[in-house]
Amino acid sequence: RELGDAVDGFAADLVHRGLKPGDTIFVGAPNSIETIIALLAASRDGFVCCPSPHRNHTIAEIADMCARASCAAYVHQSGHGADAAGDEILSLIRELPSVRHIYELTPDNDGNPFGGSIETEHKIDPPAGNPDLITYLAFTSGSTGKPKGVMHSDNTQLVAARGIAGAWDLGPDTVTLSLSPFSHNLGCGTLWSSLVAGGEFVLHDWPRGESLIDRIEAAGVNYLVGVPTHAMDLLAEIKSRGLSRFDALKSFRVSAAACPEHVAADLYDLGIPVQKGYGMTETNGHQLGLPGEARDRVLHTSGVCCPGYALCVFDANDPDRALPPGETGLVAGRGASLMLGYFQDAAATVACLNADNWFLTGDLGTLDEDGYLRLTGRKKELIVRGGHNINPNLIEDYALRHDAIDLAAAIPVPDDRLGERACLAVMFAAGRSLSAADMLDHLTNEGLSRYDLPEFWLPQADISLMPNGKMDKLEIIRRVRDGSLVPEPV
Repeated sequence: RELGDAVDGFAADLVHRGLKPGDTIFVGAPNSIETIIALLAASRDGFVCCPSPHRNHTIAEIADMCARASCAAYVHQSGHGADAAGDEILSLIRELPSVRHIYELTPDNDGNPFGGSIETEHKIDPPAGNPDLITYLAFTSGSTGKPKGVMHSDNTQLVAARGIAGAWDLGPDTVTLSLSPFSHNLGCGTLWSSLVAGGEFVLHDWPRGESLIDRIEAAGVNYLVGVPTHAMDLLAEIKSRGLSRFDALKSFRVSAAACPEHVAADLYDLGIPVQKGYGMTETNGHQLGLPGEARDRVLHTSGVCCPGYALCVFDANDPDRALPPGETGLVAGRGASLMLGYFQDAAATVACLNADNWFLTGDLGTLDEDGYLRLTGRKKELIVRGGHNINPNLIEDYALRHDAIDLAAAIPVPDDRLGERACLAVMFAAGRSLSAADMLDHLTNEGLSRYDLPEFWLPQADISLMPNGKMDKLEIIRRVRDGSLVPEPV
């Protein structure tokens, strides 16, 4: 009831300040009750909520998102952004002609959402009740320098939420904790699953370094969601306490990045029901492991599709030719959880579909006879560091702006904990050289988020080139993996 009243009050305040259905609300804040209220207010009355501004984004990147989507209301918490020290973003937001109001959150609101800044006397009409309106906009890292805006409705988001809640019997007794923030689709998807179940949702708003096990036990959490790095952190804490079993959870959904088999095995052997997931911002988290699956299936697959969505594997070189079960190819999907399109980018929307309107994920994998997905690699080049997507093209573009660099290639380096880290391989211009520290300073000055900075440095005097003159990334990756090239940590 209190949440419903808060949503009604925020929606009424938005209308009072001149917002109309279709106007965008951006939330630049960590996990907070205000984010939930903004998402539900958008659902209520047809506003479009964008919780994408993440602490990894620079101030310039956040401002660019807001400008592109004609931000009408901005929810701000001081210090949010990779290069933010305080409220620097506000001067850029105030310059936008579309902005009607900025809600500034205070560090301590005494349990009062928006710090009491909402004018509660405004009356509001009953909810619009159209679940097919665009109500959610998420900017996602893509294979190009500028993030794409992904558009979803209530209906497209609820497909996976209902599927997961139904398969795992999530209900009023379920206490859910998402370790992924609302700025990631996984965090929002977990919220929708909790609301569908009618249970309790625990905000992940405590400082880094605090005990996850203590939090789980104190809040009575029995459904946990996170990326593989979160799973590794939980395993490390369980090991440090000398525990041989951990029975608090009815399920731990591990998604957003490929979960290493040894991590899934360790969770399973501790008695934690592992629900390996798969999906993208464009498709939501449509893939899920099922209760009671055999250990081998848990370790080696990413589950099956939720009702209302389907997968198919196509020839990677001919994305219109479907492959039979067991053959490796390009993973594609279609169905009710698929996005409504890319924001103001019809060409990109068309380009991601094959002739039969299957969405091409860019991931490689196989489907078995029972519909279980096994991921084997990626056709696209994103570097996935602990669930965070790093765009290698952007790193390369910034690196090549330095006059000491002739060629640059950002590649993934395997990492046991995070899955991948970014490595920058470079060839210097004739007679020039550069230190790793100077390159990091250069990338930062160019505007690269500190969360996207390369963690390894690989200067090369000679490396294979492709016909287009670029460094052969696959050859570099192969030589790093066989040990003939050794990147330097920076």
